[in-house]
Amino acid sequence: MPFLRENARVLIPIVVLLIIVGTFLAIVRRPDAEPGHDHAASGETAEGTWICPMHPQIRQPEPGDCPICGMDLVLVEEEVTAAASTWICPMHPQIQQPEPGDCPICGMDLVPIEGEIQDEGGERRLTVSEAGRRLMEIETALVERRHVEAEVEMVGRVAYDEGRVATISAWVDGRIDRLYASYEGAVVRRGDPMVDLYSPSLLAAQEELLQSKEAVARAEESGSGDWARATLGAVRERLRLWGLSDAQIREIETRGTAEPHVTITAPVGGTVVEKNVNEGSYVSTGMAIYTIADLSNVWIELDAYESDLAWIRLGQTVEIRVEAIPGGTTSGQISFIDPTVDPRTRTVKVRVEIPNTGGALKPDMFVRGVVSAVPHDHDRGPLVIPATAALVTGKRAVVYVEILGTDRPTYEGREVALGARAGDHYVVLSGLTAGERVVTEGAFKIDSALQIRAKPSMMSPEGNETPPVHEHGGH
Repeated sequence: MPFLRENARVLIPIVVLLIIVGTFLAIVRRPDAEPGHDHAASGETAEGTWICPMHPQIRQPEPGDCPICGMDLVLVEEEVTAAASTWICPMHPQIQQPEPGDCPICGMDLVPIEGEIQDEGGERRLTVSEAGRRLMEIETALVERRHVEAEVEMVGRVAYDEGRVATISAWVDGRIDRLYASYEGAVVRRGDPMVDLYSPSLLAAQEELLQSKEAVARAEESGSGDWARATLGAVRERLRLWGLSDAQIREIETRGTAEPHVTITAPVGGTVVEKNVNEGSYVSTGMAIYTIADLSNVWIELDAYESDLAWIRLGQTVEIRVEAIPGGTTSGQISFIDPTVDPRTRTVKVRVEIPNTGGALKPDMFVRGVVSAVPHDHDRGPLVIPATAALVTGKRAVVYVEILGTDRPTYEGREVALGARAGDHYVVLSGLTAGERVVTEGAFKIDSALQIRAKPSMMSPEGNETPPVHEHGGH
């Protein structure tokens, strides 16, 4: 007794564990749950027969779980007997023989397929039973004409409106003695002074202007002032071409003395975006001094992939979202689509012009744009199918069409020409007609069944290809 009391703490868990193990062995050793038990051999009909979708050799007359993988058994309502004409290996479907046996590759029991899948009726056709259709989880959808909407997403940046950009350049050689806008980003108005330029050429032209003015006065007194007035007009025109305004020329004539410095004014109002020289710099004719951009209106330049161009056209409304402004959205219309494709990015520039109220949009800000579009070349709407119906290989697109009016579910493979993708749909250019039904779920399973039978399929358009043998190393 002392011994039992001392070891009871150890013996009780051991006894409980033995009971649990014994119960488990009694359950798994039931005859009706053995994997090798084939109910088809007993002559049972498929009505009231439950099988495992993953292990078709598991069959029993009542619902339950597969003893191999634990999946729920599925009811099969049609007759499947041991007299099946074709037996295949579930792991190696290319192994087919007319009588029961073992797979020569992995040793698994062959299973009958009589009544489940048939391939009569054409090179690309597959006929299955109602039970087989449920096991393959085949679903179909109608081919129809409808207006579908696609959302085209693009990325881009804020850019200057090139029609509102001006450059202040040196029209004559000279020296920069003063810059009124000493930094980039300065805001100027039209007519504001920008540069004081000293130029010997301009100084000489001013002296010539004053001399011509005096010559005209003397000539008019003598009654022969035509040539003098012509000379004065030529000098004035030269000064205009060198950048002086009419008001500046009149001021010189009124003052009667030459000004050593000439002030260059801003031709437009805006923001100084480039300053290329400093005070004291010597400039030559044509050298850029400032670049001014009017930012009251900006461009949004978006990159659209060439595959999306079917959905984009002039005048469409684009919703613009600016990354730097949380919640900041605006919209505008497409005003220009670049006629060329960037060979590096395979994109096309799409331009949207929008007002920049308050100056919130800065050049080179990152933006996103979204266009909601419908096909614009179909009045009734294009012919469309769900995107899941098409098996696309890159060069070809295959769909499986349900053949209506047959005794058993029958499906036919068909190559189609697809247009643009619109969300969850493809536009069909050719190969289908409105009213047909295409497989949207289970198409890969149908295609695999045809490929196993060396018939034309998605990957084997000509068929007659032997499926590869997958070695399991004796397992």
